[in-house]
Amino acid sequence: MSSVLYDAQGPRAKRRNVLFTGIFVVALAAVVWWVYTSLDDKGQLEWVLWKPFFSSTEAWSTYIWPGLKNTLKAAALAMIIALPLGAVLGIARLSDHVWIRVPASIVVEFFRAIPVLVLMIFGLALYANYTNVSSDDRPLYAVVTGLVLYNASVLAEIVRAGILALPKGQSEAAMAIGLRKNQVMRLILLPQSVTAMLPAIVSQLVVIVKDTALGGAVLTFPELLASANTMIGYYGNTIASFTVVAVIFIALNFSLTTFASWLEARLRRSKKSTGAVVGVEMVEDLETVGHAPPGPGSGIKK
Repeated sequence: MSSVLYDAQGPRAKRRNVLFTGIFVVALAAVVWWVYTSLDDKGQLEWVLWKPFFSSTEAWSTYIWPGLKNTLKAAALAMIIALPLGAVLGIARLSDHVWIRVPASIVVEFFRAIPVLVLMIFGLALYANYTNVSSDDRPLYAVVTGLVLYNASVLAEIVRAGILALPKGQSEAAMAIGLRKNQVMRLILLPQSVTAMLPAIVSQLVVIVKDTALGGAVLTFPELLASANTMIGYYGNTIASFTVVAVIFIALNFSLTTFASWLEARLRRSKKSTGAVVGVEMVEDLETVGHAPPGPGSGIKK
């Protein structure tokens, strides 16, 4: 069966696809077997190395759980601050006023061009030399500061691109009924663009969760990966510890993307047309909101 966008495969194409699939499966199995035998030869699959994660709670309560709490704390704070800040900067870049648009553009382009690790290091130096923040809290503050500055700039571009992707007729129609520009942005453009922006926003939130590990690697922030490094020095199980940490990160990010997919589907369903017809009373309400009298050709009698 064929369609405008897709042509049905013929016998030769089907045989070729089956052949490529078989080659890929064999190659994948060979790689998995090579990894397994290499780890087994090095003694990395011995039960004594994996036992701390399955036979007792000491490894979890002493290392994994405290590190995970710090990771979630830093990521949550960065998300809570970066999301609204990015939205404000993205909308500011669309402003008609030069004194708003130009500074917002400079801020976004500046912090988007600097690696997040450099921002964390600068943040640590700032809090150490110019504030009264305690030495125990400085790594957390520095990690959150770097994550907020970088990711807010990236989110600002996502917001700006999402709004610009909407048809111009949306804003033109809203202005035609008398809505002011801030009303057009708040009531018309932002609600429609959220659904389109959601996948990119969630991808950036996943980056925030992963980038907390940079603070543990450089700033001695006791997040999940840094706690795993400490645990390795005690148990001597490098592969096992990093595997557990990787599984936890995968579970966190998969949960985040799954929730975002559910939310996106829900938003799309809620925005589908219900088949309702706009009547005279609804048009009059819109004109009242926009403070605009009906035109001579509107057909509405006052």
